[in-house]
Parts: sequence; structure tokens; C-alpha cells
Amino acid sequence: MRAHDLIIDKHTFVRCSCYDVSIMSDQSETYPRAFQPWIGPAILLVDLDAFFASVEQLDHPDWRGKPVIVGGDPDKHGVVSTCSYEARKYGVRSAMPSSRAKQLCPDAIWTNGNFSRYREMSRAIMQIIRDETPHVQQVSIDEAFADITPTRSNKEHPVSVAMRIQERVGALGVTCSIGLGVSKSVAKIASDMDKPRGLTIVYPGRESDFLEDLPIRKLSGVGPVAEQQLLKKRIFTLGELARAQSADLERAFGKNAEMMRARALGRDTSTIDTHDDVKSISHEMTFANDLTRQDDVQAALVSLLTKIGRRLRNKGIKGKTLHLKVRFDDRTMHTAQTQLAESTDDDIAMLPHALDLLEKVWRPGIKLRLLGVGLSGFTASDDPQAALFDIESLEERKEDARKPLIEDKGKRRQLLDATDILKDKFGESAVVMGSEFKTRGKGTGSSSKNPSDYK
Repeated sequence: MRAHDLIIDKHTFVRCSCYDVSIMSDQSETYPRAFQPWIGPAILLVDLDAFFASVEQLDHPDWRGKPVIVGGDPDKHGVVSTCSYEARKYGVRSAMPSSRAKQLCPDAIWTNGNFSRYREMSRAIMQIIRDETPHVQQVSIDEAFADITPTRSNKEHPVSVAMRIQERVGALGVTCSIGLGVSKSVAKIASDMDKPRGLTIVYPGRESDFLEDLPIRKLSGVGPVAEQQLLKKRIFTLGELARAQSADLERAFGKNAEMMRARALGRDTSTIDTHDDVKSISHEMTFANDLTRQDDVQAALVSLLTKIGRRLRNKGIKGKTLHLKVRFDDRTMHTAQTQLAESTDDDIAMLPHALDLLEKVWRPGIKLRLLGVGLSGFTASDDPQAALFDIESLEERKEDARKPLIEDKGKRRQLLDATDILKDKFGESAVVMGSEFKTRGKGTGSSSKNPSDYK
């Protein structure tokens, strides 16, 4: 029976998988009429199923029905970005070391991925959601909240809207799972209940019944540390969390204790944030073989800064807080940051400051597995491939490290504008700094789900 043929009058919630409906409640009646009336807010979360792998299977028909893993090379330091449901049957999961995934599923099809293709598909899907409502909050390349609360001018039932979104996404060749409820926390949990291509509906007033017996880790905001603290107090389910002593919640969540109680009850009041404010822009690179030489690490830093500068200029924003992150071969991580004298989108001007940060957290000879750099604190911004300029070696500039490689600000801007134009027309690899050649082939090939990467 299809979901739009039903009314659910006395039920806790409905779970529709591929529109085949199962009723989950203390009653087991279905009514072939209209939907149960929806009273109150209606928030949905659209979660794209195994998104990267699904796009790969769409683009490679012979991969359909087979285990597909998108991620870094298993013979290097790669990790799994995502994998198809066929691969998940073998125990492969996102963020798993690629070497382990290869052991579990030796016959899988591996790909480093095509991030520009994923962004293209993501934009098309987000437009489908925005066709239904302007109140959309995209939280990653494959997830978005939307407020589809009925209004005086648009009284369409939220379930009908959710089903239409799911059908239109399916017409693009990929699938999504949707959770629908009165709050973001309920919608988020519901979206994970029935994958792939599930539609889980929690009707208003049924939140407590839905959440009561779920394990505490299902709730957004319950991390490993908080989970252990709650388990020590014998708080195992969201119902128990909702009824817990305030002191126990404060130990686990601090000032957010009552907010987490409200979430466990399905009563959180956080709204859909439709502002497209970017909080930070970052890039990181995991190396196939640990770097120990200063010139190799500096070349990687230049490459990362170049990517950040280009994205800043594309978005028309400038930042003032520069961040650096390193991870060593023993997996320990160190970070450093600095405030720039003025907001900038100029990666050439950022480089000397990034080199200063690098000296604080790394020394030549120490095995470096990962390098990351980012910028935050934003304001609105006012032949064969070769380097455009023969820039002097970075090591030769230690005595004057704070000076940009090209000191004239006007000339730097001309260079950056020219390279942006060429990359827009001919692709990102059309023009590169000479030092960037040193980083080619040194990464693991892992695709990123960095939230700032999806636009």
C-alpha cells in the first residue's frame, strides 16, 4: 500500500520504505483515506543515501549492484569517504582506513571520486528542495533541513511534500532518505531509521513515543565522552535522558544540559538557518607517504593556500584568522592559529604567516601524515603548464619571512585575478605555482565532505 493512500489516526509514527508503509505503534490499523491532519511545525531532513557511491554507480552503469568504495588508496594512508550499500554488507564504513576496507571487501570497485560531479548533483538536489520552500538549511553536501510547515497560503500536507521531494530526487538517478517531524532533532533521527530510500514520519504529539527507547548515541550532540558519562549513571535511552537529574545532565553537557533534555523529548526549538554564512574555509591533505623534508611540506602548504585563496575570491569574502593543523605518523595532532593584520583573500600574502605557524608545530625530520590550513573571521570583500613567475626558494627567505613572495599588493592582485580567469576558463590545473608540482601524486586521493566544500 502506498503512503499517500493512508491515514494514520492512532499511531506513533509511520515508516515508508520505497513507499511501502509499515505502521509502528500500539495500534495496527490503517485507513485508506487522506493523511492524518498535521498540526504544528513540519521539519524534514533530506539525507542522500551513500551519495558519492550512488553518483558513481549512476555514472558507471556496470558498477550498479556491486560493492563500490569512494576513498583514498588502500595501499597508502587513505580513508573511506563513503561506500555503496553492497560494500556495507561486508562491514565497510565511512572514515574507515582504506587498508581495512580492502581486507573486508577485496573485490570492491575503488575510486578516488569526482568531487566536481558530486557538487553538481548536490546543487540539483538542493534546488529540488528549494522549489518546495525557501526555508532550507544545507548542512553538508548530502544533507539539508527544510521547514515545510503548512501555511494559510500553502496548506499542502507535509507528507505529500516529502514524498514529492523523494520522487524528484529519485528521478535524477540517486536516492534519499527523509525524516519528518516537528523539530530538527526528530527529523534527523527519523532520517536514519530506514535506509536507503526510507521516509519516516513522526506525527506531532508522538515524539516521546518515537524517541523513548532509542539509545542515547542516536541524539545529535551526544559524543563519546558524554555517552560514557551518561552510561555510568545508567542512562541508556533517550527516554531515560529526558527524565534524568539535572546534575547528571550538567556533568555530561555543561550549559547545554537543558537543551539536550529538550532534544531528547523532541521539543527543541532550533530554527532553520537559511543564511549562507560561511564560518570557515579549509583544506587539508593526507599524504600517501609521510613527509619529512621542509621543501616538501612547504610545497604542500602553498598548494593548500592556493585552493583556499581561490575559494575565498569565488565567494567574495575575506578572512582574518589563519589556522594550521598537522598530524604526525603516531596520529597525534597539533594546531596553531594567528590573527592577520587585515582581512584578506590573498593566498600569497597569507603564506609567510602560515610558514610561521608551521615552525611552531613541526620541525624537519618529524614524519608528517596530514597538513591542513584554514581561514575564518570573515568579512565581505571589498603553453606546457608552468609557474607564472620564477619565485625564489622559500628556504632562502627565512631571514625576512613575513614579507610576501610578491611584495607589491597591486601586482599580487593582478596575478591572482589573472590566474582565477584562466582557471575559470580552462580548469583548476590550467595554472599552478611552481612549488605546487611537488605535491602532485603525494595525496591519498580521499574525497572530502568538508561542509565548506559543497558550494
